[in-house]
Amino acid sequence: MNATPARPGLGLALLQVAHTPSLRADPGARSRLLKGETLSGTRIDTRAAARIAWPSVEARIAVLASGAGTNLQALLDDPHVGPQVALVVSDKPGAAALDRARARGVKAVVLEPSHYPSRDEFDRALTTLLEEEAIEFVLLAGYMRILGASTVQAFRDRILNVHPSLLPTFPGAYSIRDALAWGLKVTGATVHLVDEEVDHGPIVLQEPVLVLPDDDERSLHQRIQAVEHRLLPRAARFLVEGRLKVEGRLVHILGDEFDPEGDP
Repeated sequence: MNATPARPGLGLALLQVAHTPSLRADPGARSRLLKGETLSGTRIDTRAAARIAWPSVEARIAVLASGAGTNLQALLDDPHVGPQVALVVSDKPGAAALDRARARGVKAVVLEPSHYPSRDEFDRALTTLLEEEAIEFVLLAGYMRILGASTVQAFRDRILNVHPSLLPTFPGAYSIRDALAWGLKVTGATVHLVDEEVDHGPIVLQEPVLVLPDDDERSLHQRIQAVEHRLLPRAARFLVEGRLKVEGRLVHILGDEFDPEGDP
């Protein structure tokens, strides 16, 4: 879904993290690391990133969800990502995602768009909430609103969205219906960084899903969701650990010598 093209050459290789028990002790530390610098101010050689052991990184993640929250559940169940989910936000007061969050002891907040006089006011309220909760990364897991520019700008290159198609084909809310209507033989799931345009940011991970002759929206959606539940936690871990290097629209996963079905 939603940035202007990502900054060319942005290296999110947090090599210094291996020697930094908590980045929150230094409010400017993560910002410098996100710019490709060590805490001492020197530049990181991202070419060496694939040769290091990637450490676990302490972070605060917010998940935005509008519905049942199955992708949220996949994130909560992930041993690397789940403990770092600090906040769940929904625009729907009856969303089951809120119950999933509370069941895990995660703060759950409802922000209803109808309670704000304009879309801009709603977007500012969301951005303020995320900042007040000291959120560092945002994951869109079935969130059915387009993020406003203020939120995207505040969390530039730190927002991921999961979408039920092989982008750039079939963006928007009806991708599964559209895939069936066009008679696609293969569709899939995409995790991408978020910019100001809908389902447009640089692609991090994709996986194809075959469309079967007797598929309807429900059956195809279920199989795509099974893929989403694998891809989103994996991409989230890459993001938090600083393993995404963006060059224009191309995303490199640093230390990418991994089994696609196994652990990073």
